[in-house]
Order: sequence, then structure tokens, then C-alpha cells
Amino acid sequence: MGMYNEKILIVEEDVITRRVLQRRLIFLGYIVTSVSNGKDALRLLKTESPNLIILDLILPNFDGYEVCFKIRQISKAPVIMITGLKNIPNGVKFFELGADDYLMKPFSLKELELRIRSTLKRAPPGHIYVQTPRRYTNMMQVGALSIEWSQRKVFKNQNQLKLTTLEFSLLELLFDHAGKPLSRKIILNNIWGYTPERDVDMRMVDVHISRLRSKLEDNSRKPNFILTVRGRGYLFRAY
Repeated sequence: MGMYNEKILIVEEDVITRRVLQRRLIFLGYIVTSVSNGKDALRLLKTESPNLIILDLILPNFDGYEVCFKIRQISKAPVIMITGLKNIPNGVKFFELGADDYLMKPFSLKELELRIRSTLKRAPPGHIYVQTPRRYTNMMQVGALSIEWSQRKVFKNQNQLKLTTLEFSLLELLFDHAGKPLSRKIILNNIWGYTPERDVDMRMVDVHISRLRSKLEDNSRKPNFILTVRGRGYLFRAY
């Protein structure tokens, strides 16, 4: 029945939830490792390279917020946060710490499967907004930025920037449509692979754009590359 070969790390304290998730993902063909706490997760990240991490918010020793922050210091692997807490007003903090998506418990296994596939894919399908890509060559210079598309690397003043997989995919999408604003709905559908249904879905786009700006721009409050077009979305300005 296996369909996939990507490695997934599950970080979940509850043994029943952990076993259910692990069995389902193994059944689908993923290579799955599971741990019950953040300390073991961070230790594994130093020796293994998972393609995706499923991270619960409530963990012993230190919580998922801190674990997510520490993961981002050593890994670009996408992170899907999960939580059963009901008093979280929105998931903005998850995204500010570098998470790619989040789900509230209880969630269906089917929903998790869809989010996993969408997160792992991260190649803009362009089924809403189709245009001829502008990346004509592998290496491009845009102002102080040097972009190696095939290696998925970005340099600023010859120093490599630490972009996550999601952030580079955002850059690709915006660059491919340089000069034209893309709405948050289009960005969400192309990068995350689903139509926005929650207010936080739109906010998620804003947070990740902000994180990308903070790395590309000299002054993220006065951006030169990624501009906000009021009422229309975000626009990449290629010099």
C-alpha cells in the first residue's frame, strides 16, 4: 500500500496518538520515526534528516514553541504543529517561530495526510495563476541578491541566507510573477495547496512573507524586493 518514501519525524507525548499517527503514515509508505519529547527530537535531527516534522505543542521538559524555535536553528525541514489546546486565539505564533502549518486536535487522519503531501510538495502547481516563469537562467542577480535556482540557494552580498524550504518556494512564486501582485489566496493555494477556510490561513501568508522580507531586505519596513500592494497582495520587484 506504500506510496511515499519521505522520512517523517513525529514528536508527540501521548503514546496512543503517537502510535496511531505512526501506523497510519507507515501504512501510506512513509519512513517514520517517533519520539515523546523535544530533547530526543533535537538529538535525532543531528544524526538524521527527516523530510517533515509533526510537532505537538504540549511536550515534557520544554514545549513545542521552544522545540520549533530550536529546530529552525539547525534544520530547514518543514514543521506541522498540532495541538489540543482550545485557548489559542490563532496560530500566528507557530508561524512566527518557523512552523509551516498547524492543525487543531481532534483532526482527521485524511486532513493530516493532505497537509503532509501539500507541505512536502512545495512546488507551486500554478493551477490558479499560470504564467511563463521568469527564471530563464540558473543563476540570477537581483540587486544585492544572487539566486541559484537549481541549488535553492540565495546569497546577499556574497553571504548565503538561511531560507527554509517554504521561504524559497515563496520567493520562486513571487519571482515567477515579478511585477504583478499575487493575492494571499493565490499564494496560499499555490504554496500550501488548499483554499483558505480560516482567518489564520490568510495571516499565515503575512507572517511567512514577513519572515522572508526580514532575510532579503536591508530594512523590512521599507522593502525593495517584496512590496505590499494594498487590497491586491504582494509583488516582487525585480530590478
